[in-house]
Amino acid sequence: MSSVDLSDLSMLDLFRIEVENHAPLLTQGLLALERSPDAADQLESCMRAAHSLKGAASIVGIGAAVEVAHAMEDCFVAAQTGRLRLRQRQIDPLLAGVDLLARLGRTAGTDPGDALQVKAFVEALKTAMLASDEDDPAPDAAAPVLEAAVAPPAAVPVRDASDRVVRVTADNLNRLLGLAGESLVAARWLTPFANSLLRLKRLQHEAAQERAAPPEVRRRMLECEQLLAQGLADLETFERRSADLSRRLYDEAVACRMRPFADGVQTMPRMLRDLGRSLGKQVRLDIVGAATPVDRDVLEKLDAPLGHLLRNALDHGIESPAQRHAVGKPAEGVVRLEARHSAGALQITVSDDGGGIALEALRSAVVERRHAKPEVAAELSESELLEFLFLPGFTLSRRVTEVSGRGVGLDVVQDMVKQVRGSVRVSTQPGLGTRFQLQLPLTLSVVRTLLVHIGGEPYAFPLARIFRALKVAPQRVELLEGRQHVEVDGRRVGLVTAHQLLQVDAPRALAGDLSVLVVGDHEDIYGLVVDRFLGECELVVQALDPRLGKVKDVSAGALMEDGSPVLIIDIEDMIRSVQKLIASGQLSQVRPGTGAAGASKRKRVLVVDDSLTVRELERKLLAQHGFDVEVAVDGMDGWNAVRTGHFDLLVTDIDMPRMDGIELVTLVRKDPNLKSLPVMIMSYKDRDEDRRRGLEAGANHYLTKGSFQDETLLQAAVDLIGEAVVT
Repeated sequence: MSSVDLSDLSMLDLFRIEVENHAPLLTQGLLALERSPDAADQLESCMRAAHSLKGAASIVGIGAAVEVAHAMEDCFVAAQTGRLRLRQRQIDPLLAGVDLLARLGRTAGTDPGDALQVKAFVEALKTAMLASDEDDPAPDAAAPVLEAAVAPPAAVPVRDASDRVVRVTADNLNRLLGLAGESLVAARWLTPFANSLLRLKRLQHEAAQERAAPPEVRRRMLECEQLLAQGLADLETFERRSADLSRRLYDEAVACRMRPFADGVQTMPRMLRDLGRSLGKQVRLDIVGAATPVDRDVLEKLDAPLGHLLRNALDHGIESPAQRHAVGKPAEGVVRLEARHSAGALQITVSDDGGGIALEALRSAVVERRHAKPEVAAELSESELLEFLFLPGFTLSRRVTEVSGRGVGLDVVQDMVKQVRGSVRVSTQPGLGTRFQLQLPLTLSVVRTLLVHIGGEPYAFPLARIFRALKVAPQRVELLEGRQHVEVDGRRVGLVTAHQLLQVDAPRALAGDLSVLVVGDHEDIYGLVVDRFLGECELVVQALDPRLGKVKDVSAGALMEDGSPVLIIDIEDMIRSVQKLIASGQLSQVRPGTGAAGASKRKRVLVVDDSLTVRELERKLLAQHGFDVEVAVDGMDGWNAVRTGHFDLLVTDIDMPRMDGIELVTLVRKDPNLKSLPVMIMSYKDRDEDRRRGLEAGANHYLTKGSFQDETLLQAAVDLIGEAVVT
């Protein structure tokens, strides 16, 4: 925090900040001393923290905190001088002292119960310091001082969301500032480039008006071409630099959102240690990957799920010292919490070396709770059985305790994972332990998606929620009890048209193989039939306007690379929509095309224009009248698209970068596979010589862009290729 921020805080606020900073260090040091009492560096660290807190409490006049910190300091001095060896009997009240200091930081010693709490703590610590090593309690004995000395923590005031504090390192800020400066300089390059284009325009105008001899005209036109070529080369260079700069700037912005994994789990070792004491178990928490950067929003959501997983590992997994000794294990159990980046995702793993999950007991519980019939449960694989653990209210515990038994822990875990578009898997080895693996996005601001075409529009499906994406031959579709199914990996999956869910027009029959997305959860898995797959894409999530409320089946929006908008599908909401349609009996059937006469087929049109506005206007106008429309952003993009896809009509502009419309039409007419493709030119140029030039290149129709105001474009398309849908 900067000096400006500190100057606005009271002395009491500063003391609270100091307690917040030193309390984790004390806790970490005490837990380390419990395992290694002779660790001199940990003793020194705890001693410094207690001394600093005593001095700070004295300055702000909180006598109770001074008394607590002084008693802790005396204990550490005794340990440093060899008069005391810190054991569990002393660690318990010292940890209680850390909690008490945190409480005094909140209450400033004004609570009437503070004096009693401090007195109980000091007496308990003195008693513990006088005890010999032989008096150390057994591992299954709970420490009464924890209940006597520490009151429940006061509720932490909720900070307004708009007033959140983000910790950013100086290095991050320096890099951001440097990149912003580079971006500013790069943007200024556009001014001379725009001037060069204006000069090119003047030269072209002069050439068009030239009445001199043909050699002079050719010279001027050659100069225009050279200037244009140089301008385009400069533009491509700038485009690459701009893309690289934008990516680096975005990466730094994302880095500012990151926090080390340790920030979100610093209280976990203490929680697990105290819980182990109450259950009579010895346990150690090993944290691996503490420095792994995690998006702060993801880290905040991890607190409750990781707490549930750790408590389950201790309560259900780790055995008592006697049980572990009987099977040849060390008395102390180990729970491992690991964070790492892998394949563009954040992986969080919680594992233990306990007894594992009894699969046959789990199978019996599934039947007992009527989740499956006995004959079905007998055939379930290990992975299928373990999925039942995530059902709401499901538990293997026969009794309800303060720790577990209500079956809500794993349900909370899966709900959080779904919220952030992640996944969770569980595996177990009887006698050796259990492992939970959470795969989460690196940041909630970016989502990896599969783009698909539905009813003439692109939609994005989060990859993390898709089980499979496959092509299905029409003959594989079966009709069972009035519903269509297809077999996927030995399992029957019901088919649903995405067109019905999104309420968009669907073709009367889908020609060729069906494009199917397999989505769902546990027992409810469905195959969504879409028009076709467009490929994977990483999108920056943009929240919808809150005034819209919750849009059915949609979670957010984004912009694709060409600047066109796309909706990101809320798969959980879509599954609920499917279930409602099934319950009401309104589910439509997929009508795959058979290739026989009578099948419907939509005419496909490729629109090529470098203007986003014009391109979208043409696309929407044609799509609204039933045509299947794809777009390309310039002549080169259009040439690549027309060669790799089948189209019934090409609509192109003339003036475009990289390749103009005349060159595109010329290449189409020279290609033996495309020479019969109907071509329409849409241009602002309306002179007779422009029309003649376009028609001579091979265009079948030449229209001006003023035709958007009437039905000329649609009528021309129908004249060239017929109605939008042919049967």
